[in-house]
This record gives sequence, C-alpha cells and structure tokens, in this order.
Amino acid sequence: MNTQQRWAVLGGGLLGMTLALRLAQCGRKVTLYESAPYVGGLASAWKLGDVVWDRHYHVTLLSDRHLRSLLAELRLDDELRWTTTRTGFYTAGKLYSMSNAVEFLQFPPLGLIDKARLAATIFYASRIKDWKRLEQIKVADWLARWSGSRTFDAIWLPLLRAKLGENYHKASAAFIWSIIVRMYAARAAGMKQELFGYMPGGYARTLSVFERALHNVGVDIRYSHPARRVQAFHSGVRIDFDHGHELADCAVLTMAAPMVPHLCPDLSPGDKQTLSSVEYQGIICASLLLNKPLSPFYITNITEQWVPFTAVIEMSALVDRSYFGGKSLVYLPKYLDPRDPDFSVSDQDLQERFFGALVRMYPQFNRGDVSSFRVSRVKYVFPISTLNYSQHVPSMQTSIPNVFVVNSSQIVNGTLNANETVQLAERAARHLVQHSPGYNYEQESISKSVA
Repeated sequence: MNTQQRWAVLGGGLLGMTLALRLAQCGRKVTLYESAPYVGGLASAWKLGDVVWDRHYHVTLLSDRHLRSLLAELRLDDELRWTTTRTGFYTAGKLYSMSNAVEFLQFPPLGLIDKARLAATIFYASRIKDWKRLEQIKVADWLARWSGSRTFDAIWLPLLRAKLGENYHKASAAFIWSIIVRMYAARAAGMKQELFGYMPGGYARTLSVFERALHNVGVDIRYSHPARRVQAFHSGVRIDFDHGHELADCAVLTMAAPMVPHLCPDLSPGDKQTLSSVEYQGIICASLLLNKPLSPFYITNITEQWVPFTAVIEMSALVDRSYFGGKSLVYLPKYLDPRDPDFSVSDQDLQERFFGALVRMYPQFNRGDVSSFRVSRVKYVFPISTLNYSQHVPSMQTSIPNVFVVNSSQIVNGTLNANETVQLAERAARHLVQHSPGYNYEQESISKSVA
C-alpha cells in the first residue's frame, strides 16, 4: 500500500489536531488546514489586557482519561495542577454555597424530601449503564418523575433552560445522564471532592506543545486557510480555498455538521439531510478581568430567568491568580440557539446587560474594577441529544469518495468537552485508517509515541 497517502484535515481544533497526529503516526502525509490564524478552535486562547488565557472556560477532571493520556504523550500531564473547588447557587435573589453535604442539607429552596429525591436522582443516574434507553424519554419527563415536580421546577428546569434554552423540550434524558456521570466520576476519583485540574498557562501552553508535536511527525499546518469547497477529483479530493486549490488522496472535515453540506454541494440528498438536521446550541461567552473576585465559587449556577447569562464561572477560584497578574478572571456564558438574534447584539450592549445583572447579584461589584472585557461568539458548540439521537448520527463516511466527516455530532453518549473530543478523535483515526484506500489490516498499527 501507499504509506504516503496525502490526507487533508480541515479544522485545527483539538479534534483536528489529534486526528492529524494519529494519521501522521500511521505514515500518512498530513496537511492540517485551519481557517483562523491560530489552532485550537473552541480551546484556543486569546489576550485579555496583558493576560493570555482560554477564550472559553475549560477544566480537566481526574476521570478524563483520554485527555490525560494525550497530555501524558505530550509530556504535559505531570504539569497539571489539582485543587478543590466550591459551587454556588443563585436563586430567589440570593447566593448560596452548595459545595458539600452539609450545605446541601441546609439549602433553603428545597425541603428535606425534595433534597432526598434530588440526591437519589443523581445517584441513580450515576449507576445507569444502558444509556440508550434514556434516549427514548424526554429529559424533563425523566427528571420530574425521579426528582418530583417541586425539585424539577426549582432546580432542574432553570438549569436545563440555562444550557438548552427552550430546546430542552427536545432533549432526551441521555443529555443529563452524561453530565451527571462525568461529574460523579470526577468526585469519586477525587475521593468525593470536586478535585479539578488546570494547565499552568492554560490551553495556550497545551496547544503550543501540541503544535510542536505535529511538526515533529511531519504535519504541515496551514493557518488562515478557510476551505470553500470540497469535491471528488479523479481518484482523490480537490479542496478550493480563497486563493487556489489543493489536492489530496483523502480529506476529513471536522467542522459542525450543518456546515458540511455548504462545503460539499455534491453530497447525496440523504447525507445533506442527515447533517443539516443535527440541532446545535451556540454560545456567547464574555470574559472579564477584574481587580478583585466576585465570590469564592468556581461555578455559580443560576436559576433566575432575568439574568442574561446562564452561569458565572470564576476561573480564579480554580487557577492561581498569579497567572492573571493578581486579577480575577470571570466567564459569563449564555447558551442559545444558533439563530438567536442575540448573536448580532454589539459587545457594548452585551456589556451593559451583563454588568447590570452583576450589580444586582453582587452588591460589591464595581464596574471600575473591570480592567478588560471581551466577547466570544460561536454558533455551533454542541449538538442537542434529541430523542433517539444515536439512530440518526451522521456517518464518518460520506457519499463523496474519500471524503470523511468527524465532528461533535458523533459524540452520542457524552457532552462536548476536551476528553470526549480526544476520545472521538482516537476512535475516528482507527476508522479512517481502516477505511482509506489500500488499507492492509496486518500492516497497520497506531503508534503512541511523539517524535
């Protein structure tokens, strides 16, 4: 077989980078094309004043074995810093701590029976192995049945709306199951504590080392190269860019499912329908650099609908503030439908809305303490786990010869995070190698060493 097959990987996020690494380790000649002038995608970093940190909030759990295996391969796992965190709840106009069993029992919005049913729901979900049967039940129905209507209305419904908006009506119980299982595993691995990890320097550090690893195995990274069209060309693939085109033996597309049909107009009607029908949630995420912290909580869950963001993530409650020049880094995410008009709202208007809410939530908040404010907008962040989702997952193999699709829509029993992304890339790399032209099973193995 031709061990120098030319592969084009479109999309330089963590998924595309991991795919490129594995394909190159299998002897393929890989070119990674990224539309932005930097790699990382959702995990990319940016600058807030003098601070360089992640554009979106990320945390590593002790149970994230796929991500940690990759970090170990990059000789970075030993650099992770681990710490305990606290959790807050903002409800009925007040901020509560709910970081341990005692605080949970003292949590005023719920009675003892409601708390017992909530705890039982979480414990029961953490023990479920057959997640496919949960795909047949709406998440709202399942949670109301197990936790009771009072707990559902007071806790679950606001949290579902915070993550899914009104799309929570479409989500299956598998959605909340995957979140509970991941977080429960983190607490179990951390001896029942919320022991979370971060990389000193953030993902900027991880991505820098990853880029060097890709160069070391021969991957050619092309920045600022948004693809405009992908089509079959003789026995290979032609990729059109703004200036010229490139040829490859095979191409793998890692962008969100609804974007693929626009890039590949020659797809079969069935492929177009499957890819276009995947429903996504988007995000508007504001990053604030403050002179002093808002609270001691890493995450504050919000149950009040008037608040224009869906949570408060105080990264400096997890990360040593010395990495932020002594300041506090706060993320204010708002998850919403990709068609939501808020995507066109100016940064200035968002700032006024968000600051107004912070003043009401935190009496000590002073606008003068904000030294930097930036907004990230991404229309396709994660697919919604709709009813019977696993039966409609897009195939990696498309109707165009030698053109493959690998993206978040193929994470069928988990939520989008770095660990699930790496796991998908590892699984996809094996599939791509085995289904590429001239594959010989006896001769192939995926190396686990980085040159």
